[in-house]
Amino acid sequence: MSNIKIKISLFLNYFVFAILLNSVGTVILQVQKNFGIHQGAASTLEAFKDLSIAFASFLVASFVVRIGYKMSMLIALALVTVMCGIIPSMPSFLMTKMLFATVGVSFALIKVSVFATLGLVTKDKKEHLSLMNFLESFFMVGVLTGYFIFASFVKNDEPQSTSWFNVYYILAGLSATAFLLLLSTPLDESSVKAAEQAEAKNLGDDFFGMLKLIMLPLVLVFIFCAFFSVLIEQSIMSWLPTFNNDVLKLNTSLSIKMASIMSASIALGRFTAGLLSKKIDWLWLLTGCLLAAGSLVLITVPMAGKVQVTAINELRDVPLVAFAFPLIGLFLAPIYPAINSVILSNLPAHKHAAMSGLIVVFSALGGTTGSIITGHIFEAYGGQKAFYFSLVPIVLLIIMLFIFKRLQPRTEQNGGH
Repeated sequence: MSNIKIKISLFLNYFVFAILLNSVGTVILQVQKNFGIHQGAASTLEAFKDLSIAFASFLVASFVVRIGYKMSMLIALALVTVMCGIIPSMPSFLMTKMLFATVGVSFALIKVSVFATLGLVTKDKKEHLSLMNFLESFFMVGVLTGYFIFASFVKNDEPQSTSWFNVYYILAGLSATAFLLLLSTPLDESSVKAAEQAEAKNLGDDFFGMLKLIMLPLVLVFIFCAFFSVLIEQSIMSWLPTFNNDVLKLNTSLSIKMASIMSASIALGRFTAGLLSKKIDWLWLLTGCLLAAGSLVLITVPMAGKVQVTAINELRDVPLVAFAFPLIGLFLAPIYPAINSVILSNLPAHKHAAMSGLIVVFSALGGTTGSIITGHIFEAYGGQKAFYFSLVPIVLLIIMLFIFKRLQPRTEQNGGH
């Protein structure tokens, strides 16, 4: 088996879904303009995406080993290819909900399979952590690319035009390409299937086995860490285009493009973390990052209140806060992939699919919770106060990371059980 080719395939799969999943912030902004949707209602798009991910993960993670990692990923890519090909001819708020529900279900299959496959193509914990960071870094490259693709289809002089939906034809082609690459790439899953067969479990046993993982103290604390880390990241990322447009008064395409700075920051942060994680203990790395993120919120968000309220149509007129605040991505970047790698590398390979299912479920719940809370705070109190909300989960996450670290050696001593 060529590990290089399967790794390229995993990266491309993640790239496709990075664009689709994280277009939610752009779509939230656009549906408000196209269909007259209020901010609170628009925030439900995040729920259609994330709750679909959570629901599907809960169902599929327990038997994805039986389907096969490769087959699960192929099914996911086929679903989004079809949906992306359909939606440009049927633009509506309802169809955007259906799109994100389909993307959510498909991503559940992709993420569980990708995370589980990492255990098959890496030799040890350090390589696993490094590859996890690089994979998540490339995910953010996809997010960054998505902002520019969508912005190029938006018409500033026709805010109610739905022609931007044509972007999904491009995404359908990209997804189809990822499907064909994976289809032609071999993946040896025999070791995982052999371990699964040796335990002679049925689907019910697999499902309850996933639930039993929650009873492990390390896993339980990890769930809280994953929940809060995604809550912070998504609450900011999903509402940054709207913040740029409503608070900083950037035009629509500029609002979307400037939001891409956060994605670029996360990509750079995860790439850097992939190198630093080999030399610095993950707890101190993540704690320092969270303290820096909190400090950046306290420094930059007040700057938004001092911005002169005039329409901004040129990059040269964009205020400093629009460049500075998205740099929070640099500091949020290492958290999610690092804690995922820690938990997965402390469990045997045949339990990675079940654990990946739990990761996806609680990450999705964190994402939708953060976005909906931020959306309602945004609508009630304004965008400036909405982003102060991130300070609460930042403090809670720092506390949970120390507990997570304290529990980790006990699990290692017990062989991951």
